Amino acid sequence: MSVPILKNAPVWVFQKSEPTWCNEIIKEFNLHPVTAQILVSRGFKKFEEIYDFLYAKLPNLIDPNQFLDMDKAVKRIATAVKKKENILIYGDNDVDGITGTTLLVEFFELIGANVFFYVPNRNSLKQSIIIDALEFALKNTCTLLITVDCGITAAKEIEEVVKKNVDVIITDHHEPTDKIPHCIATLNPKLYNSTYPNRLITGVGVAFKLAHALTNHFVSNGEISSSSIDLKRFLDLVALGTVADMGALQGENRILVRYGLKQFAKSKRIGLIKLLEVCGLSPNKITTSDIASKVAPRVNSLGRIADPIKGIQLLLARDESTAKNLAQELDLNNIERQKIERIDSEDIQEYIQTHPEILLEKAIILHSDKWHPGIIPIISARIAKQYNRPTIIIAIEQGIGKGSIRTIPEFPLLPTLHANKDLLINFGGHDFAAGLTIKKENIPEFKKNFLKATSNVLGEEDITPKLHLDGATNFDELTFDFLESLNLLEPYGTENPPPILYCDVVQTWPPKVVGKSHLKLYLQQGERMLEGIGFGLASRRPMLSRKNLKLQIAFTPHINVFLNKSSIQLLIKDIKIINE
Repeated sequence: MSVPILKNAPVWVFQKSEPTWCNEIIKEFNLHPVTAQILVSRGFKKFEEIYDFLYAKLPNLIDPNQFLDMDKAVKRIATAVKKKENILIYGDNDVDGITGTTLLVEFFELIGANVFFYVPNRNSLKQSIIIDALEFALKNTCTLLITVDCGITAAKEIEEVVKKNVDVIITDHHEPTDKIPHCIATLNPKLYNSTYPNRLITGVGVAFKLAHALTNHFVSNGEISSSSIDLKRFLDLVALGTVADMGALQGENRILVRYGLKQFAKSKRIGLIKLLEVCGLSPNKITTSDIASKVAPRVNSLGRIADPIKGIQLLLARDESTAKNLAQELDLNNIERQKIERIDSEDIQEYIQTHPEILLEKAIILHSDKWHPGIIPIISARIAKQYNRPTIIIAIEQGIGKGSIRTIPEFPLLPTLHANKDLLINFGGHDFAAGLTIKKENIPEFKKNFLKATSNVLGEEDITPKLHLDGATNFDELTFDFLESLNLLEPYGTENPPPILYCDVVQTWPPKVVGKSHLKLYLQQGERMLEGIGFGLASRRPMLSRKNLKLQIAFTPHINVFLNKSSIQLLIKDIKIINE
């Protein structure tokens, strides 16, 4: 019998057992049995699904003309290019918006269009998300405005823009609210009557699709040659934005990111190269984890505490000196962002610890005028994950609250936000990550309604942390060849996490605490010994302080390279003591 070593240890959810189907996968694809079991655990039911997941290539991307309104968007843009109209690309200020804006600006420059770009600085908590660009558009006589990663919830603002004789095309991937903006075309896979099969594409992905459709149009009309624009040049931007925005790495997104990671090695984008240098990364070995943990936070720091326009300037930079200076500025901004985040995080954690009654509710909702509005998305995501329940963090400034919401799969957000729209100035996002603005005086009633909704929907089992296991294994199977075969499952990320395996072992020596909060374990099974590292698990050491302790471990195997020497190491996710 195995018992968890902490009260709040996650519940282990064991893999599906379908031995016949698993054997069929092994024979059909010549896969390692554990790899086949992982595919079974991930819910694959057909050979075609597995083949597409493992081997789909760029030609398997969906035709961009499957987007509703794509023909209208292409027609209007083609007219603007032909008549030399000034086009304004208006992007959101996160990594998804910045990369998508960069992509379209660079594309329009390549085809000889007159293009400008604008990204809002939202730290002032402005209630409008597009009106602030109208003045810029009029000043530069722009007659066409194309949004990137925003606009679908801005019907009133877009109506004002259109009144000034500026046509609008929306490219977005967020959930629409009640009213669709009045514009020339709306490219969004989440529209009620959408005809596009990939509902999970990100903002930069939609921008790429628009560039793809425009390329097809201009090539078929003989206006440009098929060799003049290689769309693969934009895939590094698509990968960066998709991973940063936690786009699901399935289907088309998976193809875009897989090839986008390869494009980093070929990129001529001097700004991106300089940014990777300050991150200590090589373009030849970039991973989704590198993007999520090192590259994206630096670009995101601009939209959080500085001027996001510099992110686009960096990615569009043509000379080395400008690129180097901007990359270093991003790095310094990120350091400042980390300081602010640390202060606000400590304040929030201290409040939760001194008010434990908060955790009796099925959701966490906190507000303050002390917190930085640009930092709260990071903190809300962390708190939601730590306590496994819907979390809303609201930063108040001048009587207006900006809220960031993260949730768990059992509680989609948008129905509750729609039900409370009369209390909100604005809201938007997805079912599992959203944002809102609200008047300070409306927060208590909104909080009461939200807590009631979560209480009605969620049970104790829903907010109990869970660890989903992909399969059992043993140390004999953990070879370099096996780990190499696991690369077929990459790139890892949202909806395709690294596999978690489990097995029984003996702890040959008490674990060591390393780096203050991590745990190094010495584990044996049969004749073989392996090291394990448990990030953030140092608090468990007192319960593991005996030699020859029998354990059940959940882990992800990986190859650790130290001083040019490779070894197999186990990334420990959880530990149970086996009671004999």
